Amino acid sequence: MMISGHRAAWGGFGALALSAFLGAAIAAAQPSRDCGGAPNLGDGWEITAPEEEGFDPDSLCALGSRLAALKGADPHGIVVARHGKLVYETYFAGEDQRWPQQHWNQPLAIVPHDARTKHDVQSITKSVTALLVGIALDRGDIKTLDTPVLSFFPEYTDLHTTEKLHITVRNLLTMSTGLSWPYKPYLDMARQMDAAQDPFHFVLEQPMVGVPGEDWHYNNGSAELVGAVLHRATGMPLDQFAKIALFDPLAIEDWEWGKMANGDPGASWGLRLRPRDLAKIGQLVLNRGTWRGRRVVSSDWIGQMIAPHVVRPNTKYGYLWWLSRRTIDGRDVDVVSAIGWGGQHLDVVPSLDLIVVVTAGVYDFKGNGPQGLAGDTALDVVLHATKQ
Repeated sequence: MMISGHRAAWGGFGALALSAFLGAAIAAAQPSRDCGGAPNLGDGWEITAPEEEGFDPDSLCALGSRLAALKGADPHGIVVARHGKLVYETYFAGEDQRWPQQHWNQPLAIVPHDARTKHDVQSITKSVTALLVGIALDRGDIKTLDTPVLSFFPEYTDLHTTEKLHITVRNLLTMSTGLSWPYKPYLDMARQMDAAQDPFHFVLEQPMVGVPGEDWHYNNGSAELVGAVLHRATGMPLDQFAKIALFDPLAIEDWEWGKMANGDPGASWGLRLRPRDLAKIGQLVLNRGTWRGRRVVSSDWIGQMIAPHVVRPNTKYGYLWWLSRRTIDGRDVDVVSAIGWGGQHLDVVPSLDLIVVVTAGVYDFKGNGPQGLAGDTALDVVLHATKQ
C-alpha cells in the first residue's frame, strides 16, 4: 500500500521536510512485534485486539519499535483507537518539558511514561479550548462568534480603535485578528505574554498589521484571548469550566493545567493529559460531540470547528484545529488534527473511524528539529496497517 501526503506547518514551527524519514520508516525491515495489550484502567475505554478492528496486527504492532529506532523522533507514547475501542498502546522513557515560563531552560528528568502518566500536550490545548467554545455557545454563555472581543474587556478603553473594535471571537478562533505577533526570536512573544501582569492587554495592545478576518497568522495570543473570553462569558476560570463541561463527562479525572504568571490557565499551551485521555478528546470529535452515548457538545459545533475556515497553500485550518489530506492507494483520506510543540499529535480520521495519539519530546527552543516526525510516521504506519 502506497501512502503519500503532507502535514501543514503550524505557526512559528516552520515546515518539516519529513518525506525521507517517513519513507525510511515504512520501508524498514519488520521490527519486533509488540502487542501485549493495553491495561484496563476502568476509564471508559474498551480494550480489544487490533485484528478485531480491521488492522493488520503485524504492521500495527511493529509501530512502537519503528518509532523507537527512528532517529530524532523521541516518542513518549502512542495510542491507537478504532470503532471506539482502544487497540494499541505503548510507551517510552523520555524527557517531558513543562511549558510554564518559570520552568523553561531547567534541566529535564527522564520520565518512565506509562498509561497512567500525564504528558504536556502543548498547543493541543488550543484545540481543547475550541471545544469549550462550542459548549459555551450551546449553553448560551457566548451568544455569537461575531461578538466583538473588546466587548468582553470593557476596562480596555485605551485600546478602542476602529480596527480593534472589529476583532471578533471568530477571528480569534481562525487566528485572523490582524494583530502583530513576530515569530522571531522564537517563542519570545509567548514568553512575554505568559510573564505579563495582564497577558490579554498585552495581546490586544499589539499593533494592527492586517485586516481582521483576512490575514491568517498563527499565534498563541489569539488562543489566550479565547480562554479569557470563556472565563468572562461563563463566570468560571478556564480549567474549572473545562472540568465541569468537558473532563467530567469524558471521565477524565487525572489532569493538570499550567498557569501564566497572572494565575490564569494557559489556553494556548497549559494542559497535561494522559495520552488515552487525549484519545477521548479525539473520540468526542469523531462521534460528532458524544462520548459513550452522552451529548457533550453539539454536532453542529463539531462540524463548524473542523470545517476549513482558512485555506492557504499547504495549510487548512478550522477553529483551532488543523486539517490535512492523505492519499492511500489513490484514495484521499481527510485528517483532523490537534498538534503541539515537541511532537504532540492527535489525529482523527473520520472515514476510517480512527484515532492516533502520539506524545514526544522534540523540544527545541530555536524552532528546529523534526517535531512532527513521530506523529507523521505513526499516522502513516497506522494507515498502512488499516484494512478497508
